[in-house]
Amino acid sequence: MPVVFDCDGVLVDSESLAWTAISAAMQHFGVTVTETDRGNLVGHPFEYEYEYFSRTSDLPPIEAVGAAISDEMFALFERHLEAFEDAKDTLEVLARRGLALAVASTSARDRLDVSLRSTGLADFFSVSVAGDEVAAVKPAPDLFLRAAELLGVAPEICTAVEDSPVGIAAAKAAGMRVVAVDRGDFDPEELSEADVLVPRLTPALFHGS
Repeated sequence: MPVVFDCDGVLVDSESLAWTAISAAMQHFGVTVTETDRGNLVGHPFEYEYEYFSRTSDLPPIEAVGAAISDEMFALFERHLEAFEDAKDTLEVLARRGLALAVASTSARDRLDVSLRSTGLADFFSVSVAGDEVAAVKPAPDLFLRAAELLGVAPEICTAVEDSPVGIAAAKAAGMRVVAVDRGDFDPEELSEADVLVPRLTPALFHGS
């Protein structure tokens, strides 16, 4: 059974670094990012974040805000981003088993590439799909459907690994079995639509895959 992983929060411990970068960049535009903002935005793409902050702030064009956030974020990722140990250990075992592995991330291609490269995870995946490469991001199923298409398999035989409600909804909409890993960013009840909910990833979750 092929396995399709989300990236941020599943494979790499990026959330705190990303929000440090977003907060620093938004300060340049006179916006103070709060924990409430973070809770409202986790799992959503940058375009949604920009629209969210634009409701209450007079921001420059989206390209300028995106560039400022990317500059802050990529510098932090290159120096400090780490893979979750349980994710890396699991990937190593699944790769030895010869499973087809893919990444389907809402992140734009440049962010996804730096995340996988800087953590040493890129070589595990034969397929990766980024949020700026599909018509609609999570909770739409497009990312997962495209990953299955590139793997050359039916989505119904894939297992998706997610950590957010919107990601779970997207994978379920694609017809995939969903394993959700609880990294502490959401109430477990918010992740209850997954087929399996676990505190950490292990190869045993994919036994028989």
